[in-house]
Amino acid sequence: MLTKPMSELPGLSRVIEKQMRNWELGRAQRPDVFVTSQQDFAPFVTIANVCGAGGNEVAQMLAERLGWPVFDREILTLMARDDDVRESLYRSMDERDLNWFENVFRTLVQQEFRKNDYFHRLTQVVLWLARQGPAIYVGRSVDLIMPKDKGLRVKVVASMERCVENFVRFSNVSPEQARREIERIERERREFVENHFHIDPYTAMRFDLQIRVDRFATSQVVDMITCAIIARGIAY
Repeated sequence: MLTKPMSELPGLSRVIEKQMRNWELGRAQRPDVFVTSQQDFAPFVTIANVCGAGGNEVAQMLAERLGWPVFDREILTLMARDDDVRESLYRSMDERDLNWFENVFRTLVQQEFRKNDYFHRLTQVVLWLARQGPAIYVGRSVDLIMPKDKGLRVKVVASMERCVENFVRFSNVSPEQARREIERIERERREFVENHFHIDPYTAMRFDLQIRVDRFATSQVVDMITCAIIARGIAY
């Protein structure tokens, strides 16, 4: 959970700006790997994570394996910014993006997306990032924003005991507090999906791959995801 406003997280801004420069260099050096037209989406993996399951660790190790950036809190940073970076983001959203966005999400949320600034900005940022280059996205229902026929969607789950253990280790709270916080976060995530996408958040068809990580080492989980990426023809 973020404890500081985005203005107090300059490190994230530097990460984003560095990645933008890397994408520009990548396009020049290996144009076959990157987006070649305004109508294409770059390869991507989304990782949905039960709170405390360890999806962030999986994402970081997968990023090292693939050489792709990870977008997690960085998405929130882009959403919160009102400087040249965000201006560039909006300028890069062509008419096709905006029409697709409005047609799809007007149906899903029945005109309410205009009233929900968070959801509106989230969608714009994700669609923009998806055009820039291959990437891994953690959480924030990005799997439901991306085109259904693209990328790989992964769900990382674990037993409540494992989730509580991880939460306690990283947050320095009691197990009882950790359990309550996990339940609260998961409830809010469920409500977000139900309210904005009008689907059952736990439907089996939402993800291509669901892995119970407390039965495997993180490296083994990454091996499974990598195999699925290859099988889907997303990379390699």
